[in-house]
Amino acid sequence: MLQRMSGVFIGALFGTIFVVANAHDPLNPAVGIALRVLAVLTFAGLLALALRAGRHGRPAEADAEGAQADWFRGKFAFVVGAEVVLLIGGNLALRAAGAPQETAVAWIALIVGLHFVALMAVWKRRSIAVPGVALTALGLIGLGMAATSAVAWVPFVSGVLSGVALLGGCTYAIAHTYRATVRS
Repeated sequence: MLQRMSGVFIGALFGTIFVVANAHDPLNPAVGIALRVLAVLTFAGLLALALRAGRHGRPAEADAEGAQADWFRGKFAFVVGAEVVLLIGGNLALRAAGAPQETAVAWIALIVGLHFVALMAVWKRRSIAVPGVALTALGLIGLGMAATSAVAWVPFVSGVLSGVALLGGCTYAIAHTYRATVRS
């Protein structure tokens, strides 16, 4: 359970970062602050819930993770390596092509989303497909918006909404784990 929860916390941390880094103009400043505060409070709440679940012990049902000695090696390392190459290479290519700077967050959302879709196959966890597909779609929408007069809204669509999708997926995973531990 610890390995799975560390993955959930990484997702929640990056979801929080997506919101905190992108909740700015053209949003009303008060809305931006409220979104940042909510993201940080959500992350803190997830941390508290996971710690509480850890005190209750292991989930009642056998977790498939026991069969996988280490979730963060082998194919996972390949997926993350490809993600890093695509993140850096894609952003450099976008800059070289003269794309607006707002495309960076859209590209990040797209690649992070695709990385979740790939990890769904590696870890055999369908639940991570939901945030993966959501981030992929939000990244594609943002890239499309970058060529329009709505370019200023790309950080909100591809950044803030991607953060909300990640935090929502992590909330589901931690709540599910917590309910399983309380029942045991």
